[in-house]
Amino acid sequence: MANLATPVFSEGSVPELSDETLAGFSAIVGNENVLTGKADRYAYSRDRMPYGLFKLRADSLPGTLPGAIVSPRDADEVQAVVDYARQRKLRLIPFGAGSGVLGGTVPLVDEVMVDLKRLNRIVDLNTVDGTVTVQAGMNGMQFEQELAQRGFTAGHLPQSIAMSTVGGWVACRGAGQASSRYGKIEDMVLGLKAVLPNGKKVEVRPVARRAVGPSIKDLFVGSEGVLGFITEVTLRVWRQPEYATPLVLAFRTIESGFQALREVMQSELRPEVIRLYDEKESAQRTEGMLEFADRPILCIMKFSGKEQLATVERDMSLAICRKHDAVLAGLAPYEHWEATRFHSYSTKWQSDGHYMDTIEVTGTWTHLLDMYTAMRVAAQAIHPEMHFGAHWSHIYPEGACQYMTVRLPPMPEQDAILLHQQAWDTIERLCLEMGGSVAHHHGAGLFRNPWVRVELNEGLNMLQILKDGLDPDNLINPGKLALRQPTGSTWQMKESA
Repeated sequence: MANLATPVFSEGSVPELSDETLAGFSAIVGNENVLTGKADRYAYSRDRMPYGLFKLRADSLPGTLPGAIVSPRDADEVQAVVDYARQRKLRLIPFGAGSGVLGGTVPLVDEVMVDLKRLNRIVDLNTVDGTVTVQAGMNGMQFEQELAQRGFTAGHLPQSIAMSTVGGWVACRGAGQASSRYGKIEDMVLGLKAVLPNGKKVEVRPVARRAVGPSIKDLFVGSEGVLGFITEVTLRVWRQPEYATPLVLAFRTIESGFQALREVMQSELRPEVIRLYDEKESAQRTEGMLEFADRPILCIMKFSGKEQLATVERDMSLAICRKHDAVLAGLAPYEHWEATRFHSYSTKWQSDGHYMDTIEVTGTWTHLLDMYTAMRVAAQAIHPEMHFGAHWSHIYPEGACQYMTVRLPPMPEQDAILLHQQAWDTIERLCLEMGGSVAHHHGAGLFRNPWVRVELNEGLNMLQILKDGLDPDNLINPGKLALRQPTGSTWQMKESA
């Protein structure tokens, strides 16, 4: 199995693009939409990957500076940029808002960033079919607010909604906080348009279903830009729920919580939100609440939709939870979550010099409790002051997403980097050994390359063949999704069997 060791980085200056090359981009998108200043290139040199922040704090970078930033206004300009770059063998990276946490947009060999945020409007809202067509660069929060003004929701509400784009959701195969009711992004996408690495446009028409061979749509959902530029997507939309009602419950053990949540989902009930916290994460949210004195495990649920249906689902779910020895608790934890659901908790700790990261995996009910226990014990054994907490917030009939926070105290950067990577490798190895998936909704990016190779096995070769056919020169976001690194890459993962 792959073993993660220290990445090796090439330091030094990044060659700037020639005036002639830049003039060619300017002729396509306008001079004001080509950025070449060092400050701009520095700002686009990383996403929100914690490892990138650790390098930044040490006056370094996870990769290189990009050669430039180009911002097309529509699909035709995207196509022209791709054609121009292909003719000159220039590498490109699709860029939404940079909210990814695994290095999916990190430049490795001074690639040109293609910022899609000018593709930022709703094209059509079809209230008969219940669909919305939107350009890929539209900000997620603005998109949802515009839908809400017209009485609709897409139901995709990730914590990063205010700092992500609709196209980014699709490219990274994301999941929102209401996934138990509305599904994940792959359940919402009906059709899309994209520009391929060879400069050709492809369209998947938005229909309820098709049987015309393997799903081209699903090649792009989760492709993280390696197969081209998503420029437009058509999603399902729903009427804004007319009614919502929450539950806060206290369980004695994680195991009883798992049993209750499994029964809720296997009973075909669909809460909008369903969240279970381990004892450490529960304690942060229930301090002073008597209900949690002998039942230390917090569970939050929210039911929405038609009032009659939501009430029935709530009552049936409550009965199931009570059967597993849960008791009702005050609504304060739910109200706090609702008020802060789109806030990031990492800023405080990172600003204080800690080394914090989150790891989300998917496990089956058969293995989930053992997976949690093994990962917690292994992570805490890495360092005596290692923080480890977990919650489960995407729940399925077959299992759940386990979302873990690991945090090391301030220490020398070189020591922290090694321990941070050890934590990742330990947790992802255990996930693979227990039959899980190494990524639930954060995607693969760059940082997960070693474990993605193991999970996909021969499937990765299939993806590489497809990539080579569309992009024989490896020009579009090379080195991501565990695919072949570009020549001269500064990211050299040392792996051994």
